[in-house]
Amino acid sequence: MRLSEFSGKEIIDVDFGEKRGVVAQSDMEINPINGDITAIVVSNSTLFGIGKKKADVIIPWKSIVQIGPDMIIVQLQPT
Repeated sequence: MRLSEFSGKEIIDVDFGEKRGVVAQSDMEINPINGDITAIVVSNSTLFGIGKKKADVIIPWKSIVQIGPDMIIVQLQPT
């Protein structure tokens, strides 16, 4: 899968059934040695930069349950 194919996909937390962000508004951590993606970093910026910024959410690659055509389903809570 190419990085461009991730763009625009919503990240959904399966445990809480809520949207965590959109890949287009996120960064990815990449292992510089082998080029593997290790995590997706979802920035929780505020509307127009007004208000208190929430902490970024780091989603480890191993927490991804399914990658679909429109969304990425993640499970952040250990089972």
